Amino acid sequence: MRHHGDVPLNTVAVVVQDDAEPFGLGSLVEVWGEPEHPEDGTPVFDFRICTPEPGRVRGRSDFDLYVDRGLEATEDADLVCIAPKHSFTTYDDRVLAAITAAHDRGATIYAHCSAAFELGAAGLLDGRECTTHWRFTDLMARTFPEAKVKPDVLYCHDGNVLTGAGAAAGIDASLHLLRDEYGAGVAAAVARRIVVPPHRDGGQAQFIARPVPDCDAETLGPLLEWIVAHLHEDLDVESLARRSLMSPRTFARRFRAETGATPHSWVTRQRVQRAEELLEQSDRSIEWIASEVGFGNAATLRHHFTRVRGVSPQQYRRTFCA
Repeated sequence: MRHHGDVPLNTVAVVVQDDAEPFGLGSLVEVWGEPEHPEDGTPVFDFRICTPEPGRVRGRSDFDLYVDRGLEATEDADLVCIAPKHSFTTYDDRVLAAITAAHDRGATIYAHCSAAFELGAAGLLDGRECTTHWRFTDLMARTFPEAKVKPDVLYCHDGNVLTGAGAAAGIDASLHLLRDEYGAGVAAAVARRIVVPPHRDGGQAQFIARPVPDCDAETLGPLLEWIVAHLHEDLDVESLARRSLMSPRTFARRFRAETGATPHSWVTRQRVQRAEELLEQSDRSIEWIASEVGFGNAATLRHHFTRVRGVSPQQYRRTFCA
């Protein structure tokens, strides 16, 4: 978490190249490039789009871009994002040099979707956990054998390198980083503006498997909403299965198929997320918050919170309390 002694993230540079994928670029602009929204109270960033050769940048979807900044825009950026392009297995040495220099001086590097291949070409994925669009994870693993490719996650954050899966997962990864920098409240406000969920865990599956053929139960969507509203209750597999009118085994299988996580890990993440909000927005004791979110006692809250967030609840409150 950069707030612990480092300068907060203020300057964001996005590298765009020929064959630019418009949604990938747009997802970065939505989170990092918006002007001030006084009603939200969210931060405004020094946002720059740049390219190796300023001028016309060929687009992928029947329209082009005009970009007047060169790669020097990355030289003092706190966050350097690489927007995806259709020809993702061809690399520009100037881009590789720019992201390597940014990485070496401690900037955060974020590659959305297939742009992660450029990080691999720059040697930045060696020994790191990383991901890309599920269509390309096998190719990435073959191309960069030293990388720890995780094919079934939405994003990976390893050190100062963040990689995200395709399309909408780019927003998830950006919101994850925003949450690390400015806390749950700011990330939730930006998510409300974009009209997306405030947090999807990086370990969630990239795509939802179809329900098992022999199970006629409805989707678990309503149950998930109920869980979030009742985090203080007993939410073990047996009680949730009864509520869903399934056997525990069938319920656990269906839950993992729809969310990519076990019931226990999903509920724990929701409890940690709610604890974050209470730590930011209230001065209630850690013991009270632990009870309110369903952890039962402060020690259990500290254990799960520290494991998920990397800092203690007290440290999180000191960093992000309004």
